[in-house]
Amino acid sequence: MEVTDFINLPVYTNRGIYVGEVRDVIIDVDERRVDKLVLTNTRKEMVEQGMDVAVPYRWVSAVGDIIILSYFPEKVEIPREEEEEEEEEI
Repeated sequence: MEVTDFINLPVYTNRGIYVGEVRDVIIDVDERRVDKLVLTNTRKEMVEQGMDVAVPYRWVSAVGDIIILSYFPEKVEIPREEEEEEEEEI
């Protein structure tokens, strides 16, 4: 399979829940391997505002006509400014 074959593939959790589709592939050039998949058109119930997210390729358990993830968080939220400031103080 070539890297370009990943583009536009639908992505599902291991429970069959649609997450999004592959928009881009991030390559680790030094290691010569796929590092992350950037997903677009994400499910708003899972990803706040349906934003694009990058998932580590190590979460991928199967690739074919679709991609199945072995792990995906229950909810991905955008950090708020207050949370970001608190993290910087720590």
